[in-house]
Amino acid sequence: MKVKQLGRPTEERMAIMRNQATDLLWKGKIETTLARAKSLKSYVEKILTLAINSYEDVVTVNKNSVNEKGEKVSREVMNDGPKKLAARRKIMAKVYTVKEERKKGEKKADYLARIDNIKNPLLEKIFNVYAPKYATRAKELGQKGGYTRIIRTGLRKGDNAGMAIIELI
Repeated sequence: MKVKQLGRPTEERMAIMRNQATDLLWKGKIETTLARAKSLKSYVEKILTLAINSYEDVVTVNKNSVNEKGEKVSREVMNDGPKKLAARRKIMAKVYTVKEERKKGEKKADYLARIDNIKNPLLEKIFNVYAPKYATRAKELGQKGGYTRIIRTGLRKGDNAGMAIIELI
């Protein structure tokens, strides 16, 4: 399958795709040129398919630790299985790390408590929000794919480039 080159060298083109995929998955909707939107659609759908096919692969492990009183405490921890771990690493290579933003009017202590154990909020959003949503949609409708929608918005002033909004459905 031929890749649209977008008039850029490979490194620049991949950086553009990675940046726009990160924004699309984080915000849910972005505006870009029509050619970039068409290229981005297949890029993002491959990421989402990876997450959907592996999000249920979880292993429960017992971890022993020593608490403040010196007592041994055993607790159950949910770890990624091999399939989910491989998918997580592939997705990490295809998107940038996004920092969780502080909500308007949120206190610093509340913000720090909310982001305490989250190392990569975008990956957590992909695996905990998008993957279950699209997996249930695939079971109900019997269709896989079609996670994004491109809406043409007209021509850009200045260079007359076709513009489009790409969004997650």
